[in-house]
Amino acid sequence: MTKPLSTFTAATNNTPPTPATAPTYQTNKRRQTPTTILSLDADILCTIFAFLNMFDLVRCSLVCKFWNAILESRSLREFYEKKLLKNSPTSSSFEFTKKSLRVTLGEVAMNQNRLALQCGRFHVDQWRGHSTAVSQCRMKMGTVVTGVGDKIVGLIGSRLCIWRRNGKRSVFPSLEGKFIKGSCMRYSDPEAMVGCDDGAVRVFDMYSRRCTQIIRMHDAPITCLCLSEDQLILSGSTSGSVTISDPSSAQKVATLRSSDVRGIRTLCLGSQLLFAGSAVGYTYCWDMRTRRLMWKTRVSPNVVYSLQHMQSDKSTLAVGGIDGILRFLNQNDGNIVSSCIIDNKLLSTHQSNSGSIQRRKGKRLPEDTYINIDVIPMTSRPSITCLAVGMKKVVTTHNTRDIRLWKFKDNNTFML
Repeated sequence: MTKPLSTFTAATNNTPPTPATAPTYQTNKRRQTPTTILSLDADILCTIFAFLNMFDLVRCSLVCKFWNAILESRSLREFYEKKLLKNSPTSSSFEFTKKSLRVTLGEVAMNQNRLALQCGRFHVDQWRGHSTAVSQCRMKMGTVVTGVGDKIVGLIGSRLCIWRRNGKRSVFPSLEGKFIKGSCMRYSDPEAMVGCDDGAVRVFDMYSRRCTQIIRMHDAPITCLCLSEDQLILSGSTSGSVTISDPSSAQKVATLRSSDVRGIRTLCLGSQLLFAGSAVGYTYCWDMRTRRLMWKTRVSPNVVYSLQHMQSDKSTLAVGGIDGILRFLNQNDGNIVSSCIIDNKLLSTHQSNSGSIQRRKGKRLPEDTYINIDVIPMTSRPSITCLAVGMKKVVTTHNTRDIRLWKFKDNNTFML
């Protein structure tokens, strides 16, 4: 009698693991599952966020609602409260806990921006931006916009023009776009306001291409314009006065007068303060609530062409003019806190999409002694025709083909 042979069947992939092979099976399964930042729970993310500085935290808060909720969590707030009080003993714990973390970080960021502009080290990047002289610049969300006149909509002689993104230019019909010579313009979609030599502001509708309104504001030529959040028009003139008008009623709201008979050259409107630069180097500040002059300071012996500050910055005002010195003023009292020029020392040169960029060292002028600007070379202080202010940076144009970006760094940076 023969013994029957044993048969064997190969195990399939779906066969459950035996107790002896279970640990290896679980390990392989975990390795096959990808681990991303979204796989981490709130406690681990909170620990990671604790190592980041304040600028990175603000960026992380914008990623998603989940991350924003973690950044506003009680545990992370208590950690940063202890860290803030340790680095700044004068801070109040009660004030910190009343505010959101984002508000607190924003205030610290503004303080660092103030310290960087007023006393920090800086360098200046310079590159060729246009084939012709550049006279205008703007900055928004870190993006720099420059041009030979106002962007998108501009003036050519006594005609109003629109530049398309594809480079085509559209000129208003002569009967609608021709007017007394315009010297300044502001654009608020869908309207463009043009300040003219006859002292009137002409309002144009960009879609119908018609002059919809003429507002008489001055008896002298208008030199500069700005718009408030509630759509009031503010204009400066060669007579030295600033007029506020409401376009809905075409009536004057108020007139602010200066002691400068040679005229106002530039305006900058904050949330509650109005700043103006004059043709003889004075800077003025009015309180828009009371319409009263708060202070005036002569910052330069020559024309002030441009002054600006960040929208959320209530401490520092940047001023530039024909003497080419970039000055920073205290918004509260008008005192000059720092004066900056470009050092002729070349630090480096590198290539980018904008072309060749030269990096030069910046230099602060001493504030406690009189400085004869005539002894400073013109290469270190080219005339500033326009400036725009960002976080720890200022971009300037000089009626040349070059654009300059001033980058500041806080010497005592406190990284939360």
